[in-house]
This record gives sequence, C-alpha cells and structure tokens, in this order.
Amino acid sequence: MNNVTIGMGGRVYYETIGGGHGASPTGDGLSGSHSHMTNTRNTPVEALERAYPLRVLSYCLRPNSGGKGAFRGGDGIVREYEMLSMTTTTVNSERRVVNPYGLEHGQPGSCGVNTLITRDGGSNCFPPR
Repeated sequence: MNNVTIGMGGRVYYETIGGGHGASPTGDGLSGSHSHMTNTRNTPVEALERAYPLRVLSYCLRPNSGGKGAFRGGDGIVREYEMLSMTTTTVNSERRVVNPYGLEHGQPGSCGVNTLITRDGGSNCFPPR
C-alpha cells in the first residue's frame, strides 16, 4: 500500500497508489492495481493537473518488478510528480526494505523506491542507494 499526501496553499490532495498482486497457483498476478484497498481514487492525470499546481511526469507500470516464477507476480507502478509551488508532501509506503516474498519456489518481487529530487538537482532516496 502506498499513500501520497500533498499539501499546498491550504489545500490537501490524498491519493493511494496501487502495485502488483501476487501470482496464484494458476496464473500471473495482476499489475498496477489496488490490493486490499477500496473506495480510493485513481484521479486522471488531466484532472489532477488542472486542480493543483503540479505535473504528473510519469504514471506507468514498473517493468519486471513482480517476482519471477512459474507464474509471475504483478508489476508495480511508477508515479512521478513535479511540484510547481511550495508543498508539504508525505509518502506512506511499504516494501521498501523487505522484498515482497515469493511462494512455491517463486522469486521475490523488487523493493519499491521513493525518490525526492530537489530544485537544485540533488536527490534523496529511500531506501538509500
């Protein structure tokens, strides 16, 4: 589960970002979907950019991030924002240090990464690389 909260100018935007589902005994896992989360938003990029001073630079599947096996785990999501004004941003996420595990001899999926790129081009990653 991944949650992003962006506060700017007295307004707050909250979003949950999906990921990959694990494989089943009979097929591959679903990519880019919410798992165990209901009644959440998947706000269209155009609506988000119109309502808030930000741009979504990337919103796509993270290739090959699901674990390998007889049936692959689903791939996660890449979501990249560019803030166009001062913001306070909070990310609440999991599977950043411990990989999503594999079952029945399946390989673990990739850990997620949260990266902050500053205006001067510096960056901070969690987990650190």
